[in-house]
Parts: sequence; structure tokens; C-alpha cells
Amino acid sequence: MTTATTGTTDETPLFGPETQFSAFFDDPRWALAMIRATVLEAAHPQIGAALVDNSTFVAHPWRRLRNTFLSMRRMFGADNSVREREAARLNRLHARMRGSDSRGRAYDAMDRATRAWVVATLFESAVTMCRLSGQPLGQDIMERMYAEYRAFLAALDGDAAELPEDINDFWQYFDRVVENELENTEAARVILYRLFDHLPAPALLDGAPALWAAGRAVAGPLLGAITVASLPEPYRRRAGLPEMPGASTLMQGAYFAAGLARFLPAGWINAESIIEALSLSPDSDDLRARTVAALRSRVKRAAALLRLLTPLIGDPEPDRPSRTGTDEGRRSAEDFFRTVLDQTGDGHLDWPDLAAMARELSTRLDLDEPEETRLYDAFAAWWRELQAALDTDGDGRVSAEEYAAAVPALAGPALIRVAEVLFEATDKDGSGTIDEDEYRALFRTAFHRDLTTTDGAHGRSAFVGDFLAFMSGRRTSSAYDPLLADA
Repeated sequence: MTTATTGTTDETPLFGPETQFSAFFDDPRWALAMIRATVLEAAHPQIGAALVDNSTFVAHPWRRLRNTFLSMRRMFGADNSVREREAARLNRLHARMRGSDSRGRAYDAMDRATRAWVVATLFESAVTMCRLSGQPLGQDIMERMYAEYRAFLAALDGDAAELPEDINDFWQYFDRVVENELENTEAARVILYRLFDHLPAPALLDGAPALWAAGRAVAGPLLGAITVASLPEPYRRRAGLPEMPGASTLMQGAYFAAGLARFLPAGWINAESIIEALSLSPDSDDLRARTVAALRSRVKRAAALLRLLTPLIGDPEPDRPSRTGTDEGRRSAEDFFRTVLDQTGDGHLDWPDLAAMARELSTRLDLDEPEETRLYDAFAAWWRELQAALDTDGDGRVSAEEYAAAVPALAGPALIRVAEVLFEATDKDGSGTIDEDEYRALFRTAFHRDLTTTDGAHGRSAFVGDFLAFMSGRRTSSAYDPLLADA
């Protein structure tokens, strides 16, 4: 039997570094398990509809991955105050996600049974990853881990009543949902058949498109086949998911190979550090980004020398302008629409895209509820302004063509208010100016940039002007691109 938040009868903590969750966090198998769990979540009609309408996982999968990992770290950490703050943030985020799917069925991200299913997929996928890698969990460890995940749900919902208390009852619950509720949703299809094949490069590798495309062409189909083969057979059958010949053997081999990492010395693999590194822009001040940039520069010089010696051989990695190259560089309207405005990747601009911007800024800046609400309200006003100015056909969204035809309308009073709210969130001491420390804190926290200031302080008008130049002038920005444009 477990208590709600602190421990079991044998005093094993349910949160903190001693938990089973923490033991798995840096395990490479966890990456495979997370993908599998995400597909099972997306196959639930309510979750799938919420993902299609609100999520940025198609256009910005690496950013979504980073935020998910950091959120789970906070939720499973030992600090109760951090967990309560993160739970409150997640609940505010989910409370803003409601609507209806393509069949007119309502969805609500605060639905308790639906949230329980998310937690259930995480637990079941962790158990499955151990079994598939030849290291099945013992009953005691499995029960302890199940208690941890129920405590996680209780931290979000106030109790874990939507999940069975006994682990034996859980398996009946899981099988029942798989058999009776999961569907071949659009979100699940996108993950399996679009995301893997078109996965954008992480920010750090954005300058190596040919290399990334070549690796993705091989790894994408394999990852899709491994994921499909690992899904419960009743769901594969009901959803009509094709299984590639030999996929089961491939899946077993992938999980087994990833499981070998447990023999590496402790600390050799740090998931959080890897994700943070991949999120760095190519021109970041971070040492890891500079190391990658230097390596690429040497590879380019070697390739140039090879071309001189063998002129018939083409450039295996053609140069292209970096999206984060210079503050003075201008991007095309099409590129700006795709990489900045269309946050959900559905080819249109509507409220969920701007809500995603507000959500990302609130998350990165760790805003409290009043500041977060002001930011969402400012973005909502901007959407109403954009819709009135750009939605010429009245379909409730803005196409790339409508945007290109009326670009100046982006820089209206509502966008100025968005910038002012950001300024007020950064001006912690209320002085009316952002000093050097506040400015550096903003860009280090939200944008992962160490920017050098020149005049020692930034007034409201200068800050607002800089933000407007990015959001309406379509200029590439080494400051803002890592937050809103990088995948």
C-alpha cells in the first residue's frame, strides 16, 4: 500500500534520486519507451485530438522533447515546492486545451481519465522496455515503480483514483483501454508515418542538412518499424498497422543493444545534458556548440580540398544560409511563416500557434500565474487582430498566402502589448529599464544565449522595437530564433 506523495510502507521514497524513475531517466532504452508511450497516448481519441489541435510536436519535436524531459525531472524530483509549482503550471496549460475532434467529439485535457491514461502509458512502456531488452522487472520493483507513477498522477489531480490501486488490476485496466478505446488517430499516424520521415534537425545540427537528411533516411523508417512492432498486438490489429518483415527481430535487437548501456560507468550518459546540447543554436556561446561548429568547419575545409583534388566529385554537404546566421539577414515570408508562425506545423496560422508561443515563453521564463495569464491574454489579443486583418476568406485561420499578402498587419498594437508584457516580466525590479543582469538572465533562461550588452541598460522602447523587428520584419535573430524558430 502507498501513501499519496511521500513513500511506501518500507519507507522507499516515491520522489527523488532513489526512485526507479530516476534510475531509468538516463537509460537509452527510455528514449524508445517514450516514443512508444507517445504513440499509445496519441491513439487515445481525446489525447490525439488535443495533440493535433494544440501540440508543436510536428514542427518543433526537439523543443517538445526538451520540455517534456525537464517537466518530468521536476515532477519526480525530491523538492516538493518545485513539484507543486510544476503541477500547477501543467494544470494551467491543460486547462487551456479543449475543443472537438474531426468527428465532433469533445475533448478536454483536464479530463481525469484521460490524464490517467497518459501516466499509464509511461508506466507500461517502462515495464515493456525492460522486458524487450531481456531485463524484466521483478514484482517488487514493478510495484514500487507503479506506486511512483500513481503518486505522480496524485500530484497532478489531487489523487490517483483513476488508476487501479493494485498493480494486478492495472493490467486489466490497460488491456481494456487498448481493446476498447484506442483508435488509429491522425496524431498516431503523424508520429509513425510523417514525423520519423520528416524529422527536422535539432538546432545544433541545423547547419548540416545533407548529413542529417542522409541519417534520417536510414534511421526514420527503422525507428518507425521498431515502434510499430513494440505496440500491443490488439492495437496493431484494430488500427491496421502494417508490420515490416523482420520488424520483431529488429525491435528486440534495438532494445537489447540500448540495454547494454547499463554496463557503462555511472554518469557517462546524461539525458538532460544531451537534450540541452541538441537545443543549442549553431552560433551559441556554449562550448558544446562552438566545438560542433569548429568540427564542421574542418570537415568543410577537408571537403573543399577533396573537391580540388577530384573536381568530378560533388559537394556531399552543400552550404546553405543559417537561419540564425546574422541579425541583419532577412528570411523569406514563406520561411518565416513556416518556422516561426506555424508552430503546430499544419500549414496555417490560428490560435493554437500563438498559444504555443505563449506557452513556450511562459515555460522558459518560468512565469507565475498572473504574468502567464497576462502573456496569454496579450497573445489572444494579437490573434484577434491578425484574424481581422489577414483572414480574408473568413475560415477562422490564416494561410501562408493570406499572410504574405498583408505582412505589415503583423506589427499592430496587440503585438506591441506582447512585447511589453515580456519586458515587464524581465524587469524584475520594476525600474522601467532592463539592466545588464536582467537582460542576460532573460536570454540565458529563455533563449540559451549569452548576449553582451553595450549601453548597460535597455529601455522599454528599445526592447519592444527589437522584438517587433523579429516578429514582423522577418529578420533572422540569433537571440529569438532559438526560442521560436528552432525545432
